[in-house]
Amino acid sequence: MDKTPAPIFRRQKHIPSSALPSSSPAFGTPIHPLKPFSVNAPKAAILPIILPPATLRPLAFRTFTKKHSLTLTSSALQELASFIGRHCGSGWREEGLAERVLEEVARSWKNRNGGVIVEGSSKQLHDILRTLEGNMSGGKIVGPVRGLPRGDSMLDIQDSDTANTRLGLRPTTLSREDSNASFGVSGLGMQEEADDDDESKDPRAWLQIIDSYEQPRLVYNVGKKHFERETTKPSLLPAASHKTTLFRNRYNVIHQRLLRNEAFQTSSVSSSRKRTLQRSLSNQQSLKITPIANMLGRHGSNHMLLGQLVILPTGNLAISDLTGTIALDLKRAVAIPADSAWFCPGMIVLVDGVYEEEEESVGKGLSGSSGVGGTLGGRFQGFFIGQPPCEKRKATLGISGPDGGQDHTIGGGFGWIDFLGAGSERAVGAKMRRLERRLLPPPPPEDGPGRNRIVILGELNLDQPRALQALRKILSLYAAETEGSSPVGFVLTGNFTQQAVMARGGSGGSIEYKEYFDALASALSDFPTLLQTSTFVFVPGDNDGWVSAFTAGASTPVPRKGVPEMFTSRIRRAFATANAEGGNHGTPGTAVWTSNPSRLTLFGPNHELVVFRDDISARLRRTSVILKRKAADPEDQENEPSADEPTETRASAADAMDLDAANHEEPEVTSSAAPSSLSEDVRTAQKLVKTVLDQGYLAPFRQAIRPVHWDYVSALHLYPLPTAMALVDTTAPPFCVTYEGCHVMNPGSVLVPGRKGVGRWVEYEVGRQGKLRECTC
Repeated sequence: MDKTPAPIFRRQKHIPSSALPSSSPAFGTPIHPLKPFSVNAPKAAILPIILPPATLRPLAFRTFTKKHSLTLTSSALQELASFIGRHCGSGWREEGLAERVLEEVARSWKNRNGGVIVEGSSKQLHDILRTLEGNMSGGKIVGPVRGLPRGDSMLDIQDSDTANTRLGLRPTTLSREDSNASFGVSGLGMQEEADDDDESKDPRAWLQIIDSYEQPRLVYNVGKKHFERETTKPSLLPAASHKTTLFRNRYNVIHQRLLRNEAFQTSSVSSSRKRTLQRSLSNQQSLKITPIANMLGRHGSNHMLLGQLVILPTGNLAISDLTGTIALDLKRAVAIPADSAWFCPGMIVLVDGVYEEEEESVGKGLSGSSGVGGTLGGRFQGFFIGQPPCEKRKATLGISGPDGGQDHTIGGGFGWIDFLGAGSERAVGAKMRRLERRLLPPPPPEDGPGRNRIVILGELNLDQPRALQALRKILSLYAAETEGSSPVGFVLTGNFTQQAVMARGGSGGSIEYKEYFDALASALSDFPTLLQTSTFVFVPGDNDGWVSAFTAGASTPVPRKGVPEMFTSRIRRAFATANAEGGNHGTPGTAVWTSNPSRLTLFGPNHELVVFRDDISARLRRTSVILKRKAADPEDQENEPSADEPTETRASAADAMDLDAANHEEPEVTSSAAPSSLSEDVRTAQKLVKTVLDQGYLAPFRQAIRPVHWDYVSALHLYPLPTAMALVDTTAPPFCVTYEGCHVMNPGSVLVPGRKGVGRWVEYEVGRQGKLRECTC
């Protein structure tokens, strides 16, 4: 039996007042004559046309290249012409329909960080066109375009929560700005006006902890000269080819960074005739990197190589790049600058020397032949060796304006790349800086400490009772400060036990390990105000679970995951209890158990703090290559080619370091200073910082020394340089050093060795400097 009601009993659709006829019986005209009687009447369908790509090229060039600085390939132009001809019809030019479609596609492409070259075969372009197709009617884009990452769009709509989460923008909605306001997707941001909710007024709402396993995986594309997002699914057991990709990406990143250095750039026009004459007389010219394969048949010639230090199966040291490998002799090599860094197998270094051919190749018996892709015959006699100088963060991101902002011109750099998933510099940088000035201004000196601080505690061994006493003392100092001035966050790093408890079998195992964290929860519960107003970040060490259960404290693969939740349940309960008792005070305090390494971003890309727990200093000393400190005889120096020129060039490439001394004064210490003028701890700190930052990599060792997960190696790259880094190393002296604009801090362990009852930590003022602090407990 048919249950469908008769039409008279069905619910009638609501008809708007503009569609109702007037009460005039003679005319029956609508109330609003300018509108049609039936506003919901279907429009005439668009008749598709065949639009030649050459006809669309001028309009596409103005939109993509002139306005958005993008380059369209012929395949992408063909895709756009086919799409516009099918959905806009003959009105694509007269009614301006094509211009709106091209504008939306260009903005959506940049919001997805697709790069400067738009490929027609890319999956991103197909997704954008597919999404636009479902939001077009009559050749026009109508309503919110669902599925596209919103930016400085021509559609005046609000962004979804998904887009905010992707960009790291939490509390506020995004407003539309004029497309000519700035370059790229800089229209992405937040409202200029402060919202009334308490969450937007708390700077901790803009603090984001990025786990290594959640960080975007980027690979440098040599052909396109920009970074691309890796689309394949990562795995802990990947194919062997991924190990080769790891080395290639490291080499390509350093190579492109090095070619942008002034010492490796050639000038086609001389500034004056006199300068040209002086250059020809002194034989000074820009440095050039020679591929290893290009040295074949050039016996006795001088070259500069960029490659990775490797150890051949015969035990000899060699250098390898993308074209080949050659045995390396460093018996007469001098480090430039002298004794400024370590050089270990696995590092990518610069070597200047002479190629010497031999009848019997060192690696000929290994490869069977010499040439491209194999081991070259002979050896490379190195005279100078140095680290590839790193690049400042501003130069990498193309920041050249005042107050760290970009200028109005489109410069070099990778400012449009979202390296961490927290928003790119050109997308949200300027707006985030304005928000920071409003929410987190530096306090005046007379007002004492302010909110813009992050407290970094070193190794906290919970199996030592004195460590918990030191922690209570440190937290009591911050709990006693005035209300509203507590630090934004606390960083606690492992090893949380001195030994790998979970690998010791009968000593308690996981039950004992959980009891230590229960004791930590009890200590934290005594400071409810800090639990309510701060974010606590816990970074594990090599002795922490679960991985220590089978490594027994040996070097674990990095990045490594955080401590499992089953051991930290009581700590989370302590935070929940403190927030419930304190009521609603904006953003609640949280405890985050993150990976090692991990990153903390405050206000998007403005402040990036890398936290890494590793005894890297001891590993560098164990595996480094021994070099002589200076040239032995003047006669040998005369025979060494171009000795003075590389020395001056490399010395100028090393920037000054600032040291945080015991009296909190920060004298400037240059790399060329005499070793005797600095203490041993200062030289060790500078040497460690320069080695790590110049490599731009947190594990510059062989896989046998420090294994890494090949598919998650992007989290280990330090490119662009972070604004600050907490390198927790108990085998190095505690320090606070600035190098190339990156402030590196090492608090060591919480308990100071050799000093009973003394606790040490680092107090980092965001965007400024960190200082070592001590207390008696």
